[in-house]
Amino acid sequence: MKYILKRLWFYIIAFFGALAVNFFLPRMMPGNPVQMFLSNLYQSGGVVDNNTIAAVEKLFGYDTHTPVIISFFHYIASIFKGDWGISFTFYPQTVLEATGRGVRWTVFLLGSALILGFIINTLLGILVAWKRGSRLDTTLTVGGQIMANIPSVVTAIILSIALAYTDIFPRGYAVTPLFYPDNVFQYIGDVAYHAFLPGLAVIITGLGGIMGMRANMINQLGEDYIVMGIAKGVPDRKIMFGYGARNALLPVVTSLAMQIGFLLGGSLIIEQVFNYPGLGQIMVMAISRRDYPLMQGILLMTTIVMLTANFIADISIMILDPRTRRQGVNGN
Repeated sequence: MKYILKRLWFYIIAFFGALAVNFFLPRMMPGNPVQMFLSNLYQSGGVVDNNTIAAVEKLFGYDTHTPVIISFFHYIASIFKGDWGISFTFYPQTVLEATGRGVRWTVFLLGSALILGFIINTLLGILVAWKRGSRLDTTLTVGGQIMANIPSVVTAIILSIALAYTDIFPRGYAVTPLFYPDNVFQYIGDVAYHAFLPGLAVIITGLGGIMGMRANMINQLGEDYIVMGIAKGVPDRKIMFGYGARNALLPVVTSLAMQIGFLLGGSLIIEQVFNYPGLGQIMVMAISRRDYPLMQGILLMTTIVMLTANFIADISIMILDPRTRRQGVNGN
């Protein structure tokens, strides 16, 4: 329990640090969202005077006359109240309303791809480590490393041209427009059909995990208890999965949590290529229109996802590694 509380305290501090970055970083960018809104209003024939400017600033909660540090504390208070502001881009929707649909699709896409990628990398890493030096080992490790180093946007474009624009897979959307399924299984199938290509692009981006699992597994196979098990005639499957893989998974679980940020950034780009209605499209519109509340909302959501994933990884390591539990009990 002490270990969990210690890690929880660390993530609380990290969360407040992320809040500070989330607030000040957009304000360091050139441009002013109120000015951009007023410019669009003027171009459409609206009247822009001092009263209009004051009304727009009050409407969006963007007071240029209040000191930034005071606005920062107001921002923190509003976050915990559930008031994340009003989106300039999707006015009159709030930030939570504007991002609600997108975050569901992004979490679904990234979560599915992350789980499948973890299973694939783990199993292939165990296999090639057991058969190290073979042709299979060389093919999978070298091939996986090459594919993982290709930028995610290039991978997405290649898959899109090869499979989407040949009408094998859909070119966009999360579900077929005007699709009325007869049952829930038809809906699930249609969602999986649309998510296949962007999910595959995310999985390919993370194929470098094969090398990490392979290296950890090879280190475990050299341990005395593994050698003794082989000498005693313990079945290969039990040695691979029962002995070696469990200990080899510990560093992989840690690296998996750290990869979430990288994969999340890549998935936002992939969503753009496949016209997938996740946070990627919303983020691009927010940046182009200097929509501070919307940008802050998306960054805050991604921060919460990453910190939560890392906290779950810490708990998983504690469960898998008895030494961590003993350290938590002893307070070390």
